[in-house]
Amino acid sequence: MKANKQIVVAVLVVIIGLTWWFDLGQWLNFDTIKQSQSDLQSSVEQHYFVSIVGYFFLYIFVTAFSIPGAALLTLLAGALFGVVNGVIMVSFASSIGATCAFFVARYLLRDSLEKRYADKLQSINQGIEKEGAFYLFSLRLIPIFPFFLINLVMALTKLPLKTFYWVSQLGMIPATIVYVNAGTELAKLDSLSGILSPSLLIAFTLLGVLPYISKAILNKIKQGRVYAPYKKPTSFDNNLLVIGAGAGGLVSSYIAAAVKAKVTLVEKHLMGGDCLNTGCVPSKALIRSAKFAYEANNAENFGYEKVAAKANFAKVMERVHQVIKQVEPHDSVERYTRLGVNCVQGTAHIRSPWEVEIDGKLVTTQNIVIATGARPLVPAIPGLQDVDFLTSDSLWQLTELPQKLLVLGGGPIGCELTQSFARLGSQVTQVEMADHLLIREDIEVSQLLEEQFTKEGIDLKLGWKAISFHNHEGKQSVILTQGEQQQQVEFDKVILALGRVANTKGFGLEELGIENSERGTVAVNAHLQTNFPNIYAVGDVAGPYQFTHFAAHQAWYAAVNALFGRFKKFKADYSVIPAATYTYPEVARVGLNEQDAKQQEIAYEVTEFQLEELDRAIAEGATNGFIKVLTVPGKDKILGATIVGEHAGELLAEFTLAMKHGLGLNKILGTIHAYPTMMEANKYVAGEWKRNHAPQKVLSYLEKFHTWTRKG
Repeated sequence: MKANKQIVVAVLVVIIGLTWWFDLGQWLNFDTIKQSQSDLQSSVEQHYFVSIVGYFFLYIFVTAFSIPGAALLTLLAGALFGVVNGVIMVSFASSIGATCAFFVARYLLRDSLEKRYADKLQSINQGIEKEGAFYLFSLRLIPIFPFFLINLVMALTKLPLKTFYWVSQLGMIPATIVYVNAGTELAKLDSLSGILSPSLLIAFTLLGVLPYISKAILNKIKQGRVYAPYKKPTSFDNNLLVIGAGAGGLVSSYIAAAVKAKVTLVEKHLMGGDCLNTGCVPSKALIRSAKFAYEANNAENFGYEKVAAKANFAKVMERVHQVIKQVEPHDSVERYTRLGVNCVQGTAHIRSPWEVEIDGKLVTTQNIVIATGARPLVPAIPGLQDVDFLTSDSLWQLTELPQKLLVLGGGPIGCELTQSFARLGSQVTQVEMADHLLIREDIEVSQLLEEQFTKEGIDLKLGWKAISFHNHEGKQSVILTQGEQQQQVEFDKVILALGRVANTKGFGLEELGIENSERGTVAVNAHLQTNFPNIYAVGDVAGPYQFTHFAAHQAWYAAVNALFGRFKKFKADYSVIPAATYTYPEVARVGLNEQDAKQQEIAYEVTEFQLEELDRAIAEGATNGFIKVLTVPGKDKILGATIVGEHAGELLAEFTLAMKHGLGLNKILGTIHAYPTMMEANKYVAGEWKRNHAPQKVLSYLEKFHTWTRKG
């Protein structure tokens, strides 16, 4: 087999060498062919059959060996043989040549590349197995990618040779017709004045609009395949139906009602979703109570006698629920009904792309937005079901403070809950498999937070993994491992903070065939459409981020695209997405941090400012933290900003605004900031950047000038 491959390679080298030696390219250019047009035409007339055979095999040769000039040969077919004969010859010759190139590339390369890149090719082959023919048809129909590149790439997959041939044959027909037709017009071009002839302008216009026409055809074909099993209603009860009344669902409904569309919002549990009832609102209320306990227990830092403040946990949780009730009217049925939304309490089940069953009643809608959110991940750890575990959904029913609390997970939710319960009086052990907390942040961010947690008495188990839980006579414990080490930790309660899983099951997505991404979320395109173009998904169920403000951001695009997409669709913009973790110190970021920039191989400069140098931070006793800004080397364009410190989430807004609107650090430096405020830190970090980029030569000349002026 190896010898056979060597022979094939040798033949290819010889053919390529001869092509280069005889400079075949000199014959495949417009000027040469134009000069020889009359001779070629005469030869075709005298030896028609021989000319057809010769042209046919020349085209196969050129395409099989990826020699530049196939497009020109296609035009030549129209000039010499006319549209009908030219299209027939080019259609078959190009498909045969492409198949030859495909076969040779597969024979020579696929086995070795499969061994080297098995993991990467596995996912590609899964997609090819499912949609390979349609994907190839798309590439052939829209001739954006080079002809030879498509042949090579597809050869590395498991697409059958037979499928490759017939799909190529069909897919290249539209482009072949347009190019051959253009060739018939180019043959008539004898002078520059001919460029403005109507027929030639039409031919070139067809070449220009071909990709757009082809794309429209593809979309129509794809929609036809997806919608084929379903009958579309002749009229609809709604313009938009939204499933889930969290942030994404509420904003989608609000926008639809604002533009006077008929919109129905279905929620099976509580309006406001996770954010209001079990997430953002209750956790921030808990954090505030925990912060007061911490400050009270450190009262001597502010000139008070040392006190020992003991939290009444039942009262703390009572306050948490009062806060929820205070915020509830903002997300209530009453408010959204007044805004024009038809709010329905019930369980939705999608029956077709335009029909949703709500507790037995069938409702029709032109478009659907899936905003079903996510739920806490409960891992399959042996013994977990035997112990008293909590999640970020269920812990809000606690009325007694756990004396010994175990928290699994070192992400934002795990860190916020760990610190809060520790400040309220729990003895907390936090376990994280990775070597640091908040692993998506830069190392100095994680280390600063770890130092603060340790200072507050939290037992950090970094690099440890929970392998089993045990409940023996009411005593609950977990077995942790780190390498060959093993440790047993007892606890009263355990909080699972290991991430969240998208809610994609139980309401008709599986039956309808809505596709999921590799992350387990609903797969959406840049317009937030699923594989059914009239069904959209936003928020945690779609990803890629699980933030309330991100869900609201996506909701605008989904609602507008659903209602007005027939005129104009908007691609969701994820370029500037802020995020904050509400620990002490707070951690907030927008854009790139250093580890992101390194992974993406993006060049950057770093400018830092320590909060211990800020007057307001000193007065507040909040000097623990810093601001770090990444910029384009030599320029003030902001690539990202990370803030660690008091009110970091609020301070981040200025950098988010600057990045969104293309403002650099010079603009921030030139903006007046009130004194003394924490916001001044943003100006000072911009000042640090300016100092680092001061024009040293100009300054040296100025120094000489001032020295000269002093001499009178």
